[in-house]
Amino acid sequence: MRAEEIFLLLLCLNLVCFAVIAVGPPTCPADLGSECSDSDSGEWEGEFFPGIPKIKYEGPSSKNPLAFKWYNANEEILGKKMKDWMRFSVAFWHTFRGTGGDPFGAPTKNWPWEDGTNSLAMAKRRMRANFEFIDKLGVDKWCFHDRDIAPDGETLEESNSNLDEVVALAKELQGTKIHPLWGTAQLFLHPRYMHGAATSSEVAVYAYAAAQVKKAMEVTHYLGGENYVFWGGREGYQTLLNTDMERELDHLARFLEAAVAYKKKIGFNGTLLIEPKPQEPTKHQYDWDAATAASFLRKYGLTGEFKLNVECNHATLAGHSCHHELETARINGLLGNIDANTGDPQIGWDTDQFLTDIGEATMVMLSVVRNGGLAPGGFNFDAKLRRESTDVEDLFISHIGGMDTMARGLRNVAKLMEDGSLAELVHKRYKSFDTELGALIEAGKADFETLEKAAMEWGEPKVASAKQELAEMIFQSAL
Repeated sequence: MRAEEIFLLLLCLNLVCFAVIAVGPPTCPADLGSECSDSDSGEWEGEFFPGIPKIKYEGPSSKNPLAFKWYNANEEILGKKMKDWMRFSVAFWHTFRGTGGDPFGAPTKNWPWEDGTNSLAMAKRRMRANFEFIDKLGVDKWCFHDRDIAPDGETLEESNSNLDEVVALAKELQGTKIHPLWGTAQLFLHPRYMHGAATSSEVAVYAYAAAQVKKAMEVTHYLGGENYVFWGGREGYQTLLNTDMERELDHLARFLEAAVAYKKKIGFNGTLLIEPKPQEPTKHQYDWDAATAASFLRKYGLTGEFKLNVECNHATLAGHSCHHELETARINGLLGNIDANTGDPQIGWDTDQFLTDIGEATMVMLSVVRNGGLAPGGFNFDAKLRRESTDVEDLFISHIGGMDTMARGLRNVAKLMEDGSLAELVHKRYKSFDTELGALIEAGKADFETLEKAAMEWGEPKVASAKQELAEMIFQSAL
């Protein structure tokens, strides 16, 4: 072999070696049969969502199911970037603990990274999957219940230790750009909470619930959470025959007062949120709807300490539209966060579906824009895949659809505001109050004698049309 050929052969071998060294670790699925896991360290290697790219904005004409068509995070609408209006969050419990099971059937979800246990090691693996999902989806917030992210222990001390271990990993994985939109304690699943937590008839349960909230608030604060939620799924009754409702409501208020005091003690500046729901699992839940929750907060002097986390599906269970609940919260200065989901009008329970109705999303965004946004709250996708949706990519498709729906809602609100016709219709409807007498009424200075005198002078009132059909036409034209 000539010297030139030997030199070229050595050069080629050298380049091959460099290429092998330069290549990073293989991309592989994080399943139990994968050879990518590090058996020595026990840590999980490889991707949990192989083949799923980072989700990008491609515009309305895109046919790619793994791309945004309407949500363009950095696009400015009505003076804010879309991501700042939305402040989207992934719900850990539905996304990573949802099984597809229902009262009539076994679980249908068998994600490749699950090993069938609720071990601490499995909890850490789920947490890694959570942050890969968040990164690929392109959001920077997540929400959690304490017992969803870490297993319950035999004792409170063991449960706290488990939570500390998983939270330490979450803190490492989230870095400086990601943090919880909110955290909360799961005070409804364990049998100890069958009579409620803060409204339990057992003082030992009340104390245990307080200890659990104390710890959950601490870890939410540690992770940089912006809010803390109280959802009282068991705070209610099945029958009043065996219930001292007044005493239970007083206990609930004392519990919330203690939470406020501890929040201030540890320097947690996040907003405390109450999440109304009328029933399920209890027959009657004490924070039935936004108006009931507002009344409760006023009675016990807590309006300056709490806001509301309005869930759209809970609104419909209470016999309201989501828009009604948002407006009730907003005009009372209590709109703090939205759990973005919907229910099925043919089903009478909390189905937690992703919101895909453009009209409903537009009405939701009307309230958000009127509120000036939701920060430090946001939109949490308290929504789960349907039982029959079992592919890993469905987790992404569902969130993309939900995010695009809310983005279309925001774009539609911008159209309505730029057009101005709907606002003008509402203004004209109440123009009779833009008078001297109207100003006196709204200032609380019009007594009955004054009003009687006006009625005598004016005679029978002329009542104008409300123009409902025109309002609906204007609204629909923006969709």
